[in-house]
Amino acid sequence: MRGILIRAGRAAIRARLLDTPTANRIWDALPIYAEARTWGNEVYFRVAVTAVREPDACEVVAVGEIAYWPDGEAIAIGFGPTPISRDGEIRLASPCNVWAMALDDVGSLGDVRDGDRIAVIEADS
Repeated sequence: MRGILIRAGRAAIRARLLDTPTANRIWDALPIYAEARTWGNEVYFRVAVTAVREPDACEVVAVGEIAYWPDGEAIAIGFGPTPISRDGEIRLASPCNVWAMALDDVGSLGDVRDGDRIAVIEADS
């Protein structure tokens, strides 16, 4: 199992990568360092990874799904409603590729603020 650790502000979230082309691209780009942006209950950050929208890309994700936003070349982690959500769903800005599943509570990202440093690194096995 390929695993990563995402550190954002004081939050630390472990995740396992799925078997997708986007996951492979992100894995190959590690380590990733970025600056956090927030949009409602979503933290996102630009990455030097380019990936096309995969056939199963979706706008609405479940808690714990970690996505890549092709339109913004960014990783997006939703942990609650965004400004365009309906009925409490986690709706991203446009279809995204889900490439990893969080092993820890993504709700801890609620303390992340715009400009916080983010690191995505390979997790210890």
